[in-house]
Amino acid sequence: MAPPTSPASPSASAAASAAASGAPVPPTAGGGDEAPAPPKAPRPSWGLVITVACDIVLPVGLYYVLRAAGSGEITSLLVSGSAPALHSLYSAARHRKLDAIGVFTVVLLVVSAVASLLTASPRVVLARNSLFTALAGVWLLVTLFTARPFTYQALKALLPGRADALDNLWEQDFAFRRIWRILTVVWGVGLIADALLRLVMAYTLPVDTVPALDGALYAATWIFLQLITQVSLYRSGTFKKIFPR
Repeated sequence: MAPPTSPASPSASAAASAAASGAPVPPTAGGGDEAPAPPKAPRPSWGLVITVACDIVLPVGLYYVLRAAGSGEITSLLVSGSAPALHSLYSAARHRKLDAIGVFTVVLLVVSAVASLLTASPRVVLARNSLFTALAGVWLLVTLFTARPFTYQALKALLPGRADALDNLWEQDFAFRRIWRILTVVWGVGLIADALLRLVMAYTLPVDTVPALDGALYAATWIFLQLITQVSLYRSGTFKKIFPR
């Protein structure tokens, strides 16, 4: 699943993208020369790479560059935190479509900036990072009450050539439906737990250590949830159902 999403840590869009990136990778086709090749999964999109770069790598790097140049904590956090907002605005202008997550990102950045200036506390800026991730986790859990949970919708988006086959599996196979609901719970709860850790870090650790740790925590959370996802798909036999050959 890859996404899903923060300045100096994953944004709501990054967190959602992370959750969407865990779709299964097709196994190597076997059999003789006459056996038809199974549909191939699309190559990874540069969209996730760009999102991670703009929402995680750039803010963290910019923060420490500004601090090294003598800028204060709040100024460095606010300036470095503008990267995700600028990325969202650029995407909206390029695609001529106002994305709900992008709007949320910009609004939350503005509100947290005002709050941090009023309270003169850099920890308010750091705490917003946990809010991004927590809301992404809650959003995933809410999709459990819709016709299709988020992880299944992400799977279909990543394997458009198998959409009909996947829908048939969804309609006919209870175990197939169950595994994607379970994985949605795993990703939702995992992101909420990640958000709680970010909140603890924001208010207990030295301010200058938090941005780097936020980025490291994002990587650790993504790898951990990916391992659970891939093992679950393999042990449940879901891989073979999606890629029967």
